[in-house]
This record gives sequence, structure tokens and C-alpha cells, in this order.
Amino acid sequence: MREIVTVQVGSFANFIGSHFWNFQDEMLGLAADPYGDPVFKIQSLNMDVIYRTGETHQGTTSYTPRLLSIDFQGSLGSVSSKGTLYSEGSNEPSEVVTWAGHVSTHASEPQNKNLFLQSLYQEEQDVALTNGNNGEAKDSQHEIQDTDIVRCLDEGVQFWTDFSKVHYHPQSLYEVNGLWMDVKQFDNYGIGRDVFMENLRGEEISDKLRFFVEECDHIQGFQFIVDDSGGFSPLAADFLESVSDEYTNTPVLLYAVRGPSSHMSLSSRKQTVVRDLHDAVSFSRLSSFCKMIVPVGLPSLSRSKTSTFLNIKDENPYHCSAVYAAALHSTSLPFRMEPLGPTADLSDVFGAVDVNGFVQMLAGQSRQNMVAILDVAMPSPCLSGMETRQAILA
Repeated sequence: MREIVTVQVGSFANFIGSHFWNFQDEMLGLAADPYGDPVFKIQSLNMDVIYRTGETHQGTTSYTPRLLSIDFQGSLGSVSSKGTLYSEGSNEPSEVVTWAGHVSTHASEPQNKNLFLQSLYQEEQDVALTNGNNGEAKDSQHEIQDTDIVRCLDEGVQFWTDFSKVHYHPQSLYEVNGLWMDVKQFDNYGIGRDVFMENLRGEEISDKLRFFVEECDHIQGFQFIVDDSGGFSPLAADFLESVSDEYTNTPVLLYAVRGPSSHMSLSSRKQTVVRDLHDAVSFSRLSSFCKMIVPVGLPSLSRSKTSTFLNIKDENPYHCSAVYAAALHSTSLPFRMEPLGPTADLSDVFGAVDVNGFVQMLAGQSRQNMVAILDVAMPSPCLSGMETRQAILA
């Protein structure tokens, strides 16, 4: 087994990651469906490379992503930082009394699950039963509900967990607390420079990563998805430095992602200078601790000539992150393919390569090229006619 550990740092990185893991969940479901299309039953695709098998406290077998997600406190929305598969324990106060004075408790209201998450819960509980003549009415009601769910996702997504179908291990979720600032203020390299080292955050994050690495038989590499447009960039750089010290011979493939808000025009020259300095320092530090860095994030996807059939809103992170996640899904497929054996069917196996081989193929033996360009056309255009080909290349 040659496992990969995925690390997502920052808000937009987790938006992309949420779509990415939804894709994997769909692939697992389609492959397990006995009546599904045979195209999804690829025997040479090993999902154990990015997933781990575990067991809940109730003895139930779990299959969760080998993932560490880092984001702001409160960014998980209605999802607990302990995940959804493991019991959270009792919230009752301790019987040990250490304070005899007046106690005042201030608690924020928990986030409500949106329609999409409610529908997932209903499916898992198997409460939607139809029988007899009531079947048609329930089907109609279900159709209306699906329409509401689509509208809810299209217009009402606030957190990356609002559209996540996947169950996460408690060690996968880490919320950065104690920053005492608005999310919009956490927007440059200087602000996030000391976040990793403060309040033992670095040790806590490293311990969570170590949990996944130590259960690997033979890890082939790390896949980092980093929102480098703000204060999470220095946090990721410090974390990468720690990773490079502890796992010296393990390659890191880093996707530096940018959300729609990072491409907004700045109102003053000072803000422009600060942004340029941030970009320079961020790129320099992040690239120092990885084998290859891949910038991801265009100012506009809807106006791209190779994506003319996409109907998305550039300013909506739920929309554009799905496109980037599809691209990352495609680029990571070779890492999960079984190596070609002497008796393998060439029609089923293609492009099997590990992270280190992938990096060497693009960067060269002397690592002359540390930056790679991610180019994707979705849906793929038809190249049968010369006019179409010229339109794409124009």
C-alpha cells in the first residue's frame, strides 16, 4: 500500500476539498452498486490510497478520508469538530466543584442543518418509506424537496460542510481558535505569521497529522491544498517546514488555491503593495518546502473559452470550487492506480504513477521546474472540427 495524506488549509481550500471528497464518495457508491455502469467498476483503482478503514466506539466499521482539514473556529457550521461517526460524550457539568461563586454561561446557538444535510440524515435513518397508493404523492413531494435542495445549495451555502456528504474522523478536523479577529481581517501574510507557533497550535496540528501517517504502511506523499490568499499562507508554510523536518524523504505536492474574493480590485495603492508583497513572500516560502507547487484559481471561469458550457457564478465559491475539485480529482487518479502487472488488461489500467514519479516527470531530474500549470476543459470540448480547435486555441 502506498498511501497519500491530504491536508486542506484555509476556507477556499476546504471548499475545494469538500467537493473533492464528494466525488470520491460518489465513485465508491457507483462502484458498489450491483446495477451500476461497469465503467465505474475499475478494479485497478485503489481507494485505500486516500481512505482509511477504522472502527467507531460502537464497533461499526468506518471508511473515512485520510485527511487533515484546518480552518477558522466556527467554519464547520452544523458539523461537530468530532465528526459525525463518533460519540461526543456527555455535555453535563462535572460533579467536581472547583468554584463556589456565581457562574454565568454564554453559549451561541448551534447552526441548523440545511435541507441538503437534513436529506442525508433522512436517507441514513431510512425514514422515507413509500407504499401502496401513497407512493405517487410521496414521489411528488420528494421531487419538490429535491428542487428546494438544489436551490438551497445554489444560493445558501455558507460553510464548506453545508454540501459535504462525507463522514470525517475526529482527527481530521482542526479549528484555529483564539485569533480574536474577523475572517476578513485575516487577509495577509503578516497577520498569520505567528499563528502556527502560538498556543501550542503547531503541536496539536502535527499530532493530528502524525495520527494518519503512523498508520500508513508506506506513505507515497502528501497532497496539500492551501488557500494562500491570506493569513493561512504563513500557517501552512510553518506547517510545511515542520513536515519537511519530520518526514524528510516524503514528497509534498502543493496546490496553491485562490478564491473569488482574492481577485477583487483593490481600492488604494497601499492595499495593492501589501497584496503584491504577500504574493511574493507567500510563494517563496510555500515553494521552499514542497517538491512541486501548482497555482489554482482564475479571476473568471465563466468567461473561459474552454469552459463555454459551464453555467457558474464566478463570485460563488460553491460553484468555482467544484470546477477546481474536478481538476484535482483527475490529476490525483494516477496516484490511486495499481501498477501495471504482466497479466493486466491494458484497457483497464492507465497512467499509474506515484507522487514522486509524477513530480519527477514534470519537474525533471534536476528539479528545474518546480511550478506546474493546471489546465482543464470541463466539459471537454469536441476537437473534431478545425473551427472548434481554432476557437479553443485563440
